[in-house]
Amino acid sequence: MQPNPIPDTRAAPWRFGRLHPVRGIVLAVAGVASLGVLDYLTGYELSFAVFYLLPVTFAAWFSGRASGVVTSLASASVWQFSNYVAGETFSRVWIPYWNASTRLAFFLIVTLLVTRLGKTLVEARAMARTDFLTGTLNSRAFHQLADAELTRQRRYRRPLTLVYVDLDNFKTVNDSLGHSAGDALLRAVAATIATSLRATDALARLGGDEFLVLLPETDAPAARTLVDRLQTILTERVRQGDWPVTVSMGVVTCPQAPASVDALIQLADSQMYVAKQRGKNRIASTIVTPPSDGPA
Repeated sequence: MQPNPIPDTRAAPWRFGRLHPVRGIVLAVAGVASLGVLDYLTGYELSFAVFYLLPVTFAAWFSGRASGVVTSLASASVWQFSNYVAGETFSRVWIPYWNASTRLAFFLIVTLLVTRLGKTLVEARAMARTDFLTGTLNSRAFHQLADAELTRQRRYRRPLTLVYVDLDNFKTVNDSLGHSAGDALLRAVAATIATSLRATDALARLGGDEFLVLLPETDAPAARTLVDRLQTILTERVRQGDWPVTVSMGVVTCPQAPASVDALIQLADSQMYVAKQRGKNRIASTIVTPPSDGPA
């Protein structure tokens, strides 16, 4: 499971791949050198321009803009040098410099286009998993992550806890203070929760004023300690913002994986309503051993 309670698309790696820049440069320059040898052996009359694009694109796509720029410089230099040693001649002394400059510009443009495309794809992928208002995981991303965690729980047989967080009287904020105040409250709550979580925990906004906190490998006592602390700091944060709301939480700990993510959420949701029925601003928790559809 990826530890990322609140994804930030602005801080996401912009390169599409995960190849280290130094390794990417080494591999790309090795490819450029090989092309230079072939370019020399075939003579300057045959153009290898399209082939030099391969290492440039590779470096930019998998290692980032800097690697692409370095590879572009290497490609333009090797191309020019291979043609020179192959005997290419010019009618004017400045022509080879002009050719080298235009080739370099061509490679740099390709580098910029490739890296921009990679960044756009990464941002689009992050946005598809992120709640637009709070920056937390959205419902779809949470289901995918929680499903993977349940699979892991069935394999290793370790407890798992889900916390359902709901803001009491949230509608009052929107009605009396305006939706901008409600949005500010939701962002503050999300940020406050995120600062209290471990790297392996996950936070998602289910919708409206409801949040889910997934606590892998967390038994009931450990979960209660975290949730008590969480309610304390949330209450203080709400007080600082002068928002007329309180926080109710439903906590369910499963020693065995439930049948599905929806079943897990329903269990936590039921506990959240128990907290509300007890007068709101409460924590209701339970330990459930539901039947599992996975291997024992």
